[in-house]
Amino acid sequence: MASKEGNEKTKGAQGAGDNKEKRRKESILDLSKYLEKSIRVKFAGGREAAGILKGYDPLLNLVLDNTTEYLRDPDDPYKLLDDTRALGLVVCRGTSVVLICPMEGMEAIPNPFIAQE
Repeated sequence: MASKEGNEKTKGAQGAGDNKEKRRKESILDLSKYLEKSIRVKFAGGREAAGILKGYDPLLNLVLDNTTEYLRDPDDPYKLLDDTRALGLVVCRGTSVVLICPMEGMEAIPNPFIAQE
């Protein structure tokens, strides 16, 4: 009897572990609609890049092709300049991704919190 109860407990523990694994594999975001489309990515630390999304995984690691990095002002690291540099094919680590947005339909709007002169 003891071995039968032990097996049932083991099965229960494995079943709970299987649920956790299934939950982990699900992605928070569904990026499949952006595959082969141009996206812009903001990273922790202020860097920004744009490219064509070629692939991704549940951890939000991204593969971008024809990638362009937007260069920052040396005096103010959070201010972007008009300068860019071509990077080509890149892999972006998911832990540093802060924001992902499509390039189509995106437009700059004036900041309503800055006092107008």
